[in-house]
Amino acid sequence: MKTQSKRRPQPLSPDSSPNPFDILTEEIVCKILDHLHNDPFATKAFSLTCKAFYFIESRHRRILKPLRPELLPRIFHRYPFVSHLDLSMCPRVDDNTLNVISSTWKATLQSINLSRSRFFTNAGLSSLFVNCSGLVEVDLCNATQLTDLAASAIAEAKNLERLSLARCKSITDMGIGCIAVGCRKLRSLCLKWCLRVGDLGVELIALKCKQIRSLDLSYLPITEKSLNSVLQLQHLEDLVLEGCHGIDDDGLSTLDQSCKSLKMLNLSNCQNVTHTGLSSLINGTEQLQQIILAYGSSVTSDLVKCLNAYSKLQSIKLDGCTVTWSGIKAMASLNAPVKELSLSKCLGLTDDGLSFLVQSHKDLRKLDITCCRKITYTSIDIITNSCTSLTSLRMESCSLVPKEAFVLIGARCSFLEELDATDNEIDDEGLKSISRCSKLSILKLGICSNISDEGLAKVGSSCSMLKEVDLYRSVAISDEGIAAIGEGCPALEMINIAYNDKITDNSLISLSKCRLLKALEIRGCLGVSSIGLSAIAVGCKQLTVLDIKKCFNINDNGMLPLAQFSQNLKQINLSYCSVTDVGLVALASISRLQNMTILHLAGLTPNGLAAALLACRALTKVKLHASFRPLLPQSILGYMEAHGCVFHWRDKAFQKEMDPKGWKLHFGRSSSEVP
Repeated sequence: MKTQSKRRPQPLSPDSSPNPFDILTEEIVCKILDHLHNDPFATKAFSLTCKAFYFIESRHRRILKPLRPELLPRIFHRYPFVSHLDLSMCPRVDDNTLNVISSTWKATLQSINLSRSRFFTNAGLSSLFVNCSGLVEVDLCNATQLTDLAASAIAEAKNLERLSLARCKSITDMGIGCIAVGCRKLRSLCLKWCLRVGDLGVELIALKCKQIRSLDLSYLPITEKSLNSVLQLQHLEDLVLEGCHGIDDDGLSTLDQSCKSLKMLNLSNCQNVTHTGLSSLINGTEQLQQIILAYGSSVTSDLVKCLNAYSKLQSIKLDGCTVTWSGIKAMASLNAPVKELSLSKCLGLTDDGLSFLVQSHKDLRKLDITCCRKITYTSIDIITNSCTSLTSLRMESCSLVPKEAFVLIGARCSFLEELDATDNEIDDEGLKSISRCSKLSILKLGICSNISDEGLAKVGSSCSMLKEVDLYRSVAISDEGIAAIGEGCPALEMINIAYNDKITDNSLISLSKCRLLKALEIRGCLGVSSIGLSAIAVGCKQLTVLDIKKCFNINDNGMLPLAQFSQNLKQINLSYCSVTDVGLVALASISRLQNMTILHLAGLTPNGLAAALLACRALTKVKLHASFRPLLPQSILGYMEAHGCVFHWRDKAFQKEMDPKGWKLHFGRSSSEVP
């Protein structure tokens, strides 16, 4: 590209009318393209403007995320300079695909993501790593089929700097040893859930890969034996030991090394480590900035005193721990600029303790007190009075905090960007006060029965930067409040209005103005129909996640516009709707559709389902009622599974109740977590 940076695009033909774009140099055109990389529709429209732009766009493209591996042959010649290839949407990637990739982009490829891909072996990886000598980043998460032979192929990547092998459960110490010997330039390595990797493999990494900055050893059966070697890494900054149950106080007390460069330590779910072991582990560390001790031993004064020497400590996460008064006093005395404090689900935390703590750390930016059910107005008063620079406050299910306390949040914390007030007593006066926080981008108000359209309208008119709104089961909200959000929040990307019986098609028509909307959950909204969904499909072309479960009035008429306009849709839950074979087959034309939940569709037949499944080329996960299993041809199921699709069969009776799991169904969870 450098040799052509000043070349002007040539006219389409000598006889054609003057092309106004010909006055632009290729360098200027590339600068324009740099600003379009996040919008695939804009990039496509750009390339179709004229032949010159089509040519320049093909040579400018560096990042590719194809929908299916069979599309790769079409793009090999069109995009010759790809450096970053993401195949996470291609579940079926075989050795032949990797061979072609390695020969096509051997001079340019720097990173490849195979985290959700399968069917390739060590042979394909060997071709990739031998030919693409410039590879510096590889993601092989979830590749459970890979063995030590694959690890020996990875060792061919001499310039590799970042490698993720999370859940590669068949790789052993021997394979990790090969990687350690071959990949001496590694700076980041994730071995989370590699259950057959123990002390030997970790020691080899520490001994051979001296440039390691980040090391994730979560849930490995390791002991203090390998930690001695790990702590000798002179550049190590991030160390994750979550769930390493083989690590305990007795073992840590034998350590004779310290890691002066360590900045982040994660000891979550290490119940066998107390202040004694922690002190031994971080002794001599000079740069510690973040420590995570979630779901571990009790927070006592002895535990906190281990942190006294770390003047750069900014983030402390103690979620799920039992907090003692002595521990609170010790934390208040820390001589460190603490900016983030996470105390979610901490037993023993009271008004006195929390108030005392925040008054000593007035520079807090992020505070998480989710499910701290003993705190009251007093805590919120002290928090908002002391920590006026808060940008994030998470306080879901703080049931004793009265509605008056929420007025204080808006009045005193004007820099707030995130507020989670789910399952609280907040009312319209509180919302009006919070609307003063003009930088607010995330607002979660699920199961808040005291708020109404009046308060929500004020938020909509004042918080134009809102990107995520959760109104799950906030039953007093109606179309008027949603209209205010749709009108005043053009940056909105996610909204949950599930199980609100006052919501109708008018709400969806209002939200259709939010062009950036990516996720919409309207399950259990009986007042919406295909009319409203059609408006969403036409207006919100960035939509990727849609949950319309138990929207009984949505039928095939809503699926047709989705099929035509929502080509970015990746995940949909259709359970209990009135969609038939016709609608499901129409959805199959959406090329990016990967995840479908199809339970209790009365109009669905085995033939229609089979046709839809065969037409959905990108499917990776389908949730179906078990009654369909014997009715579908085994050849079709085998074909789908061979192409990377996983079926989840559910044998559940038709549920008449609206919300069988109650408030636990929160927006933000993937549809795989709920039926």
